Formats: sequence, structure tokens, C-alpha cells
Amino acid sequence: MRGTEDTGPAGERAGGQDPARGPECPAPAQDGVRRPGNRAVRAQNERAHDPATAQGGPADGDSAHRSGDGAARVPDDQARRPGHPVAQPHEDHGPVRYGPPAPDPWLPVLPELAAVLAAASARTRPEPPGGGPVLREAARGYWDRRGLHGTAGGIAAAPGSQPLLLALIGAHGGDVLMPRPCPAAWMPQARLLGRPAYHVPTPAECGGIPDPYALLETVRRVRAEGGRPKLLLLSVVDDPTATVAPPELVREACEAAVDEGLHIISDETWRDTVHRPRDTVLLSPAEMCPDDVTVIADLSGALVPAAWPVAVARFPDTPRAAVRHARTLDILTALGALVAGPVAHAAAHALGEPDSVRDRIRRAAALQTEVAAAAHRAVLGSGALARPPQAGRHLYADLGPLRSRLADLGVTDSMELEEYLTDRLGAPAPGGHRFGDELGALRVRLGTGPLLGATPQQQTESLAAAKPLELPHVARALDGFAAVFSELR
Repeated sequence: MRGTEDTGPAGERAGGQDPARGPECPAPAQDGVRRPGNRAVRAQNERAHDPATAQGGPADGDSAHRSGDGAARVPDDQARRPGHPVAQPHEDHGPVRYGPPAPDPWLPVLPELAAVLAAASARTRPEPPGGGPVLREAARGYWDRRGLHGTAGGIAAAPGSQPLLLALIGAHGGDVLMPRPCPAAWMPQARLLGRPAYHVPTPAECGGIPDPYALLETVRRVRAEGGRPKLLLLSVVDDPTATVAPPELVREACEAAVDEGLHIISDETWRDTVHRPRDTVLLSPAEMCPDDVTVIADLSGALVPAAWPVAVARFPDTPRAAVRHARTLDILTALGALVAGPVAHAAAHALGEPDSVRDRIRRAAALQTEVAAAAHRAVLGSGALARPPQAGRHLYADLGPLRSRLADLGVTDSMELEEYLTDRLGAPAPGGHRFGDELGALRVRLGTGPLLGATPQQQTESLAAAKPLELPHVARALDGFAAVFSELR
């Protein structure tokens, strides 16, 4: 298990080859028996086109971020359509720069936040590394209202979650573990730092956290082969699965991690997008293991537009955490990862959660409750599988039951499924391989933001409507969405 790898069910490696051993080792099947096959050969061929993996990068489980030969499969008429860049050889399906962004809310900017940003537009200097005192105090208050108490000195801010996570991983030594599937941005951070990283299966009930028994087995195997597992990434409210992990499973996973000496980074970007907050118990790992959990949140989850990049981290109140906080600031400084002054001003205002921000959060979550549930019904009606979405503006579907019909359409893996559904839906539909799932699994993340309307006026109407599904533009969008999946029955 050397290098950046992917682990599957406890006791066996999932998907791909050990980069230290070369392509002669095909991926094991679920029963643990290695069998050659066209998909394994194809995956190996795809790896050959990726400079990162050619230099000893991650194993096949990180196929979300490698170049594939898929560009050659795109017909010329598709590659040259308006809105679709001309496909270049080996640059269509896998490089990190084409990785999917987080699901967009498809809602207009809150006018009050736009005014705050405009009022600060004369600020010409960025924030100091880790954020200035106003931004850090606002973040402290935000977490304090959620039961996570601390000081402003234990906060660090960065222009987005990717540089912040990169700095956090860099500040911790050792190997990195993360659930499968997981956010598309996680694996590249470990990869860029040259850190060995391992995927751990999730429990049947939810995504975002590792199955505790699989976690223990993975740690045992990594250590048996000379690895140093030190860091666990998880997300209680998850992208891509749109689920909220039950508190008892969160506790079991966190206790297992802490008992094995792992520090936990809890990504809580989506905690304010829970569809039914009064009916959902959300427990942060930092509430259970306060000395062993660093919490991060990208404010684009619910507070500010993604075009205003800012993310914040809350460190434990311990001497060891203070050292890691200082290292994190050193790395952010070296990267030049500083929050823009006007953005910091708007972010601090949003973190203070005035009435207008709280109202927008509540309305957006209520809207997604209705629209995501309707999209979920459409997916299930086709015969596909999907957990009920509990948060966010997306759902994660498994089209495995439709494999035969999809094969007739030339869709045999998640890369081809991504291409097919993106074309048919007219919106990004990233395949499960981008989130660490196996290439052969027909899984896909479906964003529900595009169903809210094509113009700011329509989106505002959706946000204000008591019954958004009855709005003509929402009904038309849902009908078109359902029609794509009904064709697969």
C-alpha cells in the first residue's frame, strides 16, 4: 500500500494498481480475486496518459483526476457545439483542472451582501495570512452559536477550501484517510503534497464518514506495510451523497479514529443546507472529540457566492493545535493564499448572520427540500437507486440497475455516464469516479440548482414561492429532468 492509494472493503484493496508495482496487477474484484478485464486494461491505459500517475501518483481509485482516452470518444459535432470547448486529446475526462466544482445554488446574490461588498471595494490590500481580526472574530461567533466554543486566535481563513485544506494537510504529518466517495477536491490536496492517501468505505446508512470497522482495518493494513496514518478527513453533511450522518455513526467513527491516534478534519461546509433542520440531528465531531478535531467550512456552502472565495478553519484549544495553526499560517503565507479585503468584509458580515442572511439560508434550504425530493422521485421512477437527499443542492444516484439499457446507448462506466447525462441534462453531471468511486460503478452526482430557473427573476420567484413545484419554469425543468431518466427504463 505504498504511494497514494485507494482501499476498499476491509481486508482488500479496492480499484487499481499499486504504483510501486506497475500495471501488471489488475484491480481485485469484490470477492478479492484478481481478474483481468477490459475495464482494468482501459483504466491502466488511461493512467499512462496522466503525467502525475506516470511519476508515481495515486492508484486507480483516484481516477477522477487523471486524463483518459475519453476525449477521443467525443464526436466532432459535440466537441464544437456552443458552450462546449473543442476536445483535446487526453484532456476531456480526468485532469484536476477539469474537476467538478461544488454544486451551485443557482440563486441571485443576496442584495445586502452585494452592498456590503461594494462598500468595501476601495480596500486595496488583502487580509493578513489566516485572516484579520474582524473576520476571525466573526468566524468564532459563528461556531460559538453552534456549540463549538473557542477563541479568535484559533481561527484561520483562506481564499477557498482547497488552499485551506492543502495547508492543513501540510501542517500534519503522515498518511491521509478519507471516505469513499468524498468531495472531488480532497484527493488532489494529498496528491499535490505527495502524501499517501487511502479511501475507506462508508456505512450503508450515509456517506461522508468511514465505516468504523473498515477504518480500523485500513489503519491496521497501512501500518503493517510501513505507512503512517495520521489524518482522517470526513464530512458529516456530505458532498456528493447529500446525506447527514447519524450521530451514533459519527461517534463510532470518531472514537475509532482517535483511539488509533488520528487527527480529524471535519468539513462542515454544508451544515447550513440541511433540508429539515428541525427534524435532523446534526452532531459535529468537534462536539465529541474537541481536542482532536479541526473544523473547516467553505462559506460558499450557504453564506456567500462561490465567486467570493473564502473558507475558515477552527482549531482545537490545545498546545499541539497551536503549533499546527502556526504551520498552517506559514503554508498559507508561502502560497500567497490571502483573502481579498472586500471579500473578507462581506464574509464577516455573513458570518455574523443578520436577519437577511438567516432568512436566505432558511428559504434556500426549504426550496431545496421540495426540488431535490422531486428530482429524487424522478430518479427512483426510472429504476435507479439514490439515498433521499437530506442536505445541499444535489443527490447521488446509482444507475447500476439500468446498466443493460445504458450499455445499449454506449454507456458502460461512470466517465461515459457523465458525458451522456451532462449532454442530455444540459448541466454538469459528474460521474462517481471523480469522487473516488470505482470507474465501473454507474454513479453520478446530479445538481438540483439548475431546476430553480434560468434567470435571476425565475430563481427569485422560486425562492419566494410557497409551492415552488407549481411554478411553470420549475415544473418544466423537472419534467425535462424526469424525461431524461424515463428514457432509461
